[in-house]
Amino acid sequence: MARLKGSSQRARRARILLKVEAGGPGWTDRGAADPFDCRVRTVEKVRPRRVLEGFELALNGRARDPKVPRKPHDGQPEAQLIALRLGPPPKGDVRWSPRLLARQAVELEIIPALSRPTVANTLRRNGITGPSLQHWTLPAPQNGAFAARRGREDALAACARPYDAERPVIRTDGQPVQLVRETRQRLPATGQLPERVDCQCERAGTAALSLFSEPLAGWRQVTARQRRIQRDCAEEVAALLEGRSADCERVTRVLDNLSTHPPGAFHEAIEPQRARQLAQRIGCCFTPQHGSWLKAAEVELSALSRQRLGQLRIGEPATFRSEIDAGSMDVNHRRRGVSWHLTIDDARSKWQSAYPKLVT
Repeated sequence: MARLKGSSQRARRARILLKVEAGGPGWTDRGAADPFDCRVRTVEKVRPRRVLEGFELALNGRARDPKVPRKPHDGQPEAQLIALRLGPPPKGDVRWSPRLLARQAVELEIIPALSRPTVANTLRRNGITGPSLQHWTLPAPQNGAFAARRGREDALAACARPYDAERPVIRTDGQPVQLVRETRQRLPATGQLPERVDCQCERAGTAALSLFSEPLAGWRQVTARQRRIQRDCAEEVAALLEGRSADCERVTRVLDNLSTHPPGAFHEAIEPQRARQLAQRIGCCFTPQHGSWLKAAEVELSALSRQRLGQLRIGEPATFRSEIDAGSMDVNHRRRGVSWHLTIDDARSKWQSAYPKLVT
């Protein structure tokens, strides 16, 4: 429907007034809107204006006050609108919306009148798009301990080592998973429709994934247990040291700062002599506190969640383990690695605000 202006708009209003006049045909709003190719809302505005404000205003419309700007296109009003958008929303509102911004700008007397499309265009023109709240890993205050783990350091240096079969570097991580089962039978795909599943599912407990990855060798292993405590983690690491890495001189683990990885975890699940032997063959490089994503295992878990776990509905632990094993075997067969580019120098440059400022 075209938006007319000037004499064309006056001609449309005149035709509408002729058809809806009480002494004339007396058409309904819908009956007057269709022949003249306009919205019903247009007729709804013209009819009461004829009765309440007279024929001239109904025909010509109300003149806009030149003192009231249509949009905060420059200067202080636009700057205040952007500052309002970047601040917290009013109490009781979760996030800013263009309609809420327009209402608040008028209430705070930033501008006398403002519409929602104008606010949206103003924000888009200034590059402010997307949600008003984003989740980030915020840096800690400047301190030496934080900088030592954040920029190093040990974890990044271990990731930069060349491949050594006698001294491998293993990335480890874990993730809780919720098991769900179908409540209705799936409908198979056809020539016109994809496979369809019911939106309702049933919760069937939880599982804890443990991932071991050696990107330089193109190997990874994922296991699923009912829980993930110190004893379980110690048993997983012991199985790795006595299985795949049994002939390795020393194994370096890059891991996060969870409470399930203390130095004495072996002694919680294994007899002292064997625990001592295993502890002497393993070294640990911890990722920064409040920055556990700084390892390739997070990349592996993300790929596993998006490509496999996000597509499955499995309620039986045994079936879930078989699916996880099948995924690991497929990736190991292709010997897929991880492209890791973050170096110590890059970390020091990126997080230079976390390092204490030395006074000389």
